[in-house]
Formats: sequence, C-alpha cells, structure tokens
Amino acid sequence: MKALWKVYTGASLIKKITIALILGITVGFIFGPDAAALAPLGDLMLRLLQFIIVPLILFTLIVGINQTKLSNLSRMGGKVFLYYLGTSALAIIVGLTVASLFSPGSGLTLGDETFEVPENPGVTSVLLNIVPDNIVTAFAEMNLLGIIFTAFVFGIAISYLRSSKEYSDVGNHVFKFVDGLNEATLTVMKGILQFIPIGIFAIIAEIVGTNGLNTLQSLGNFIGVLYIGLLVQLAFYVVLLLVTKNSPGAFFRQARTPMLTAFVTQSSSGTLPVTLNAARQLDINKGLYGFSLPLGATINMDGAAIRIAVSAVFAANVVGEPLGIEAMLQIVLIGVLASVGTAGVPGAGIIMIATVFQQVGLPMEAVALLAAVDVFIGMGATALNVTGDLVGTKIINKTEQKKAA
Repeated sequence: MKALWKVYTGASLIKKITIALILGITVGFIFGPDAAALAPLGDLMLRLLQFIIVPLILFTLIVGINQTKLSNLSRMGGKVFLYYLGTSALAIIVGLTVASLFSPGSGLTLGDETFEVPENPGVTSVLLNIVPDNIVTAFAEMNLLGIIFTAFVFGIAISYLRSSKEYSDVGNHVFKFVDGLNEATLTVMKGILQFIPIGIFAIIAEIVGTNGLNTLQSLGNFIGVLYIGLLVQLAFYVVLLLVTKNSPGAFFRQARTPMLTAFVTQSSSGTLPVTLNAARQLDINKGLYGFSLPLGATINMDGAAIRIAVSAVFAANVVGEPLGIEAMLQIVLIGVLASVGTAGVPGAGIIMIATVFQQVGLPMEAVALLAAVDVFIGMGATALNVTGDLVGTKIINKTEQKKAA
C-alpha cells in the first residue's frame, strides 16, 4: 500500500487528473445514473477547495503586499482592471462574430419551457459589497471581493507599521506571523491537491452518467459554436503570450491543471487554490497574483462573455429575427457590465444571459432551453475564465519585470 501511495504522490498532478477524467467518463457510461453514488467524493473535493480559499487569499495577498512597493501595486492594479475589461469586451465580440457565421438555433422553435432566473443584484450592489459591513460575515458568506478588500487594508496597515520607526518591530513580528500562516496554508493546499484527481473522477462520472448524450445531442449545434468561440479566444491568448515574449508551451504546462479542474468543477472560485498554485509555479510576483487571480475569479469572465454572445444570437435565430449591428453593440456594452454585476452569484451565467436578453428584447423562454445544456456550456466557459485570469496575470508580470530591469 505504501509503495502504491508513493507512486500516486510521485506522479504529476496533470497525469493523475487526465487518468481521472478517462476513468470518470468510462464509469459514467458503464453505470449510467448509478454513477451518482460517487457524488460525495466530488462534493468532498469542492468542500476542501472552498475550505482553503479564505486563508489562501487572505495570507497570500497580505504577504504579497508586503513584498511589493505600494506604488507598484497601484500600477499593477490599473493594468489588471484594463486587461479584464478589454478581454471581456473582446470575448463578446468574438462570440457574436463566430455565432453570426454559424447561425446556431436556426430551424429550432421554442416550446413551453419556463425557467425562473435568479435576481440580478446589479453593479451598484456588487460594488458596495466590496466593503463588507461585517468582516466575519464577509468570510462566512465567501464574499471574495470583501475578503480581498480586508486583506488589502490589513496588508497596507502592516506594511505601514514595518516602515515606521515607532512600530517597526511590532510590524515585523506581525508580518512574520502572517508569513508563517501563509506557509502553513500552502502546506495544507499541497495535501488537498492530492485528493483533486479523486474528486474529479467522481464529478465527471456523475455528469456523464446522469446526462449521457441525449441532452448534448439536442442542442449540439449551439454547444459546438460556443466551443469554437472559446477556442478562438484561447488562440488570442496564445498571440498575447507570444507578443509579450512569454512561452505559450511553458505557460500551458502549468495552466492546464487549473484549466482541467475548472472544466470539471465549473467554478472559477472553487478552482482558485489550484490557479494560485499554478501562478506560483510560473514564478509570478506574489503581490500581483494574490490580487489579480481572486479578483479575476469574481469579475473576469471571458468564457461567460462568449456564452452571452452565442446565446443571444441563438435566441434571435430561434425567433427568426437575426441581430442587427445596433443590438450587437448593446450586447457588447451590457454584457461587460453584466459580467461585473453578477460577480460571485450562484447561477451567474444564467443571470447574465437573462439580463442581456431583457435589455435587447430577446425571449426569456430561450433561457430555459439553454439551461438544459448548462452543465456542458459551463464547463468550457469556466475553463476559459480561469485561463484568461492566468494569461493576464502572466503578461502583466512580464511588463513589471521589464520595468524593474
């Protein structure tokens, strides 16, 4: 047993995840709905990832701030926001262009489907939630933007204490304590990473066993067009990496693990521990990725943006009223705002689509039709979301290295 465990822990995480995916698909096809009995293992993996998110964000960001000049942090933050807004807008344009070429939904008709869409909290509410009225509540409710704000404030406070003459000793003692907690958190995360392939095996077996191919085939054209859009955006990331003289091969060797994890879990936030670990392996500045990746997991959704665009074209084709230029421009603007306005909300993809549909006059009944294949759409979109966060962080890190040089 010890020898087997040594072989397992010695194998690379990506190999274990790949084997887990293959085994999960096989078990799902063989056992069908009975594969749902493995669901607790998948739930346990998600719980472990969520368990480590709060201390990981909190301690990583505080330590990162104290290893970076505040002026540098401000400059990096501006770059992060510009990148997120720019790539989100581009993703919607990519989605609209690809969907217009392939016309998904043509020939389909709406049935009597209905779907109750969760309420959109709006951009204002999300922005206010950045500043939690209760720190304990922010941590308990997994308010990532609130946790980032808390870590940011205390990180700056500790940095100030360390630089002051009067409290430098106290500041350094507090920093060493937090740095120790950060190292302890990373040690716990290494243990959790060993369980991820088992959880992925269970989740993929349940998805394949429960959904089979019937649902996939019923809206296969829409799903195919969506994945073409995702691949086009992925190609754009590769171009960005090449232009900024980052090796795409070296990048994807580390990024493929969070990409696969996001694909299976359909959760950018849940994948965050794996994404942060990949950033560490890519030698990215801790002060940068400790801020950019948690923020990206909540507001940067390039995959979801493509999903909005393709869904809008699909709904317009179903009712026989193709989108005009004006409607497409509206979708670009509203889609970018919707991606921020639904940050961190369960079912965010469906809320985004419903918000855009309402603004441009598309039928809400189409939302129910799209929800039927939500699991297949969410997998690819989430994987791209995580990839976009890592690409942006890597590129910004490169520009900061040039400035330092």
